[in-house]
Amino acid sequence: MKYVKAYEVFPKHLLDEIQKYVQGDLVYIPKIPSNHEKWGTNTDTKKIVSKRNKEIIDAHKSGISVAQLAELYFLSEETIKKIVYC
Repeated sequence: MKYVKAYEVFPKHLLDEIQKYVQGDLVYIPKIPSNHEKWGTNTDTKKIVSKRNKEIIDAHKSGISVAQLAELYFLSEETIKKIVYC
């Protein structure tokens, strides 16, 4: 998320109205719900996590224990169980 200067994006009359309620503070303006993107849409994170999870599943099938996988991947045993059993 980047910061923009209000006077660069709002018309003066709207900025004047906003300043009646808040001045000098940061205000988060959420996206319209229909414009929300799914997690991982703009990055490779979703692909990376999916690949890691597949590796974890394959390793568990080959006999590596949940405790060993947790230590190997720096995740909790509960997280490993969720990945393996779901």
